[in-house]
Amino acid sequence: MIYFILGMLLIGSFLLLYMYRQAFTDKVLNQEIRLKEFPESFGSVKIFFISDIHKRIIQDAIINEVKGKADLVVIGGDLAEKGVPLERVSANIEKLKTIAPVFFVWGNNDYEFNSHELDSLLYHLGVKVLDNTAVKFESSTGDVLHILGIDDLSLGKSRLDLAMRDADEEGFRILVSHNPAIVNSLKPEHNISLVLSGHTHGGQIRIFGFGPYELGGITMKNGATVLTSNGYGTTGVPLRLGARAETHLLTLVADFKTAD
Repeated sequence: MIYFILGMLLIGSFLLLYMYRQAFTDKVLNQEIRLKEFPESFGSVKIFFISDIHKRIIQDAIINEVKGKADLVVIGGDLAEKGVPLERVSANIEKLKTIAPVFFVWGNNDYEFNSHELDSLLYHLGVKVLDNTAVKFESSTGDVLHILGIDDLSLGKSRLDLAMRDADEEGFRILVSHNPAIVNSLKPEHNISLVLSGHTHGGQIRIFGFGPYELGGITMKNGATVLTSNGYGTTGVPLRLGARAETHLLTLVADFKTAD
């Protein structure tokens, strides 16, 4: 009996170690996303997308892997949470700024932090906050690309209508929302081609492939391509199983496929 108990304790220890290592993976997924109606004049747009940092310190390995390869950085919410030192948040932002200009949307856990302090920090570090607003990019030939960002959906702060109003009627549209559930509200007239989100952590701990949320990935819903990230950090316990930590280097290009 004693050997059985010792064996189970050993197995449990190895499992916890494995789950801890999955939680602190430094992985960049290089993903090409082909999009219909993406303006050909932009060639390709490269976005480094990172979501749900929470308590983690962004490792130099991540920064070094994507530096010089991205046109912009998008933080998909939950940059911080209650108890995270302001200095750590600042250091993470400073690292991301070495890659490219940084854009940010609010997540639910960001409001556990002192939101006024975080807002001030973002402003002073030159991070563009997309809080129910949009930013416009224009190619040399006059084609327009909009990145819209909404405040946190689960806290009732999201106003997609205001973000839509802030964007021109014409142009290619990318929506950044911490919570992927926003896709359930998308309508054809929104003309959203791509959604970037996080929040779910891919379920974080999946038992036999099952978890409280779907595993992160790229899907199609309501006419939009939707990327939901497993996220970089964890919530609750610093453990993952079957949904390891990840970041994304996205290459957006036009899809020239035509129907047969």
